[in-house]
Amino acid sequence: MNAGAIGSVFEDRVSPFQAFDDATDDIVGDNGLPLALRYFGGAGKAHMDEFGSTMETLAKIRAKASRHAAQNPVALLRKVFTPEDVLADKVIWPGVMTRLMACPPTCGAAAAIICSKEFADKHGLDSSVFISAQAMTTDGPETFKARDMREVVGASMAKNAADQVYETAGIGPEDINVVELHDCFAHNELITYEALGLCGRGEAGKFVDDGDNTYGGKYVTNPSGGLLSKGHPLGATGLAQCTELVQQLRGTADARQVDGARLALQHNLGLGGACVVTLYEKA
Repeated sequence: MNAGAIGSVFEDRVSPFQAFDDATDDIVGDNGLPLALRYFGGAGKAHMDEFGSTMETLAKIRAKASRHAAQNPVALLRKVFTPEDVLADKVIWPGVMTRLMACPPTCGAAAAIICSKEFADKHGLDSSVFISAQAMTTDGPETFKARDMREVVGASMAKNAADQVYETAGIGPEDINVVELHDCFAHNELITYEALGLCGRGEAGKFVDDGDNTYGGKYVTNPSGGLLSKGHPLGATGLAQCTELVQQLRGTADARQVDGARLALQHNLGLGGACVVTLYEKA
């Protein structure tokens, strides 16, 4: 959704997105693209400029999402794309983004019941998966002061939330088996690998090229197909991630099943601004 459209409903106050819009205009400039594309495309471009990450790496992320979604019967887009398909799609921002690197706008709804283990056991419900840590963070001074689009879209929010979760649970990112993260654009998945500690700063390109973001690698990220292929119904997205990870830990994910999954990490964010990271554990 265009942030300007959201801001238009605020008639009695300045839109909460105004500072984000102004920062984006200042850092990226107005290239005629909708703000959401400038937000996340600009974040990806910042990574490209600093670390030399490439369109080919972004295409591999998108292709990975499509392969995972092909095994998910509830994914919206189940067509498999190769990296070459992604690169050959309509160019949205030369050198930065093709159309397939952006998630499709979708509709959807979700609900979840959270209860105590005692309640679950009393009613014969599966209590084998529980939330062992969770953190919510919001924007800090770096969001705008850094003049870095990665900060504008929440990279430090994600890192701070993940760090809190790891500390609370007494684990490190190396202990995680499966991840559902907020891949509204392939660019955000790229920078989120580093924010969650799945790889080191500046190492996301190598992480993707080595296949460490999929089956057979270090972590399986977005086995559902993620927002890019499963779909991004905004308010329902977080619970869709929750559902996927609970199924993974219960061992009921069928063709998507991550072998031996015991710890699962969820990352979800919204600009303007909050990020939530949740750790699920198999009892």
